[in-house]
This record gives sequence, structure tokens and C-alpha cells, in this order.
Amino acid sequence: MARSITYITAAQLLALNRRPNIAIVDVRDDERSYDGHISGSLHFASDTFLDKIPSLVEAAKGKDTLVFHCALSQVRGPRCARRFADYLSETKEAVGIKNIMVLERGFNGWEASGRPVCRCNQVPCKGES
Repeated sequence: MARSITYITAAQLLALNRRPNIAIVDVRDDERSYDGHISGSLHFASDTFLDKIPSLVEAAKGKDTLVFHCALSQVRGPRCARRFADYLSETKEAVGIKNIMVLERGFNGWEASGRPVCRCNQVPCKGES
């Protein structure tokens, strides 16, 4: 059965982001390094995303909600969310992920609405500004 993908606004994500069972997945490519990122987000660049899905499954252990985004969440974010959902459906891995979401308006919308942006260079991000 194909998993559905829903959208979440920046305000909704900000309210949920402190819950330990949510992972934010940034699929932007090089722009993450100079534009900043959402604090605590995982980075799985869209250009190598398919090859890295098993690593994402491992990184998301214990999470039940994954929120994908790119710059605007119009192409790369939704495409990677769909690929991840398809992977879970095909492999039938018991990973505990119940919700696959896409951040409306992406990172650019998040930043434009005054939400906090982290500019650390740590991988994974430790959540400091």
C-alpha cells in the first residue's frame, strides 16, 4: 500500500519540532552550506538521495514523523518524500515511521517567516546557531 504524503506549515512544524519523535530532512544540495538550515535537521542531498535512503532509515530510528524540505518544497522535497515513502512500501521494513510530510514553502518560506535558522557546519547539526 502506498503511503500518503501530507504538507505541514512552518508554524505547525515549529510547534511540533520539540517533540523527540520528529526528524526534519533537508534535501537541498550545496545551498545548505551557505544558506543555513533548520536547527537539528538531517541532511540528505537530493542528488544522492536514492543511494542514501538506507542511511536515512538508520538516522531516523525512533522517529515516527519525517518532514522533508528543499528550498521551496516544490520539486526536490516532495520528490524525495515520495521516493522515501515508496522505499518503505517496497521493503516493508518495520521502521515505525507513520507520517511522511513536506514543509510548505520549504526552507526559504521557513526563513522568510522569521523562523530560527542554524548556521553551524556540524553534521549532524547539533542545533546551535
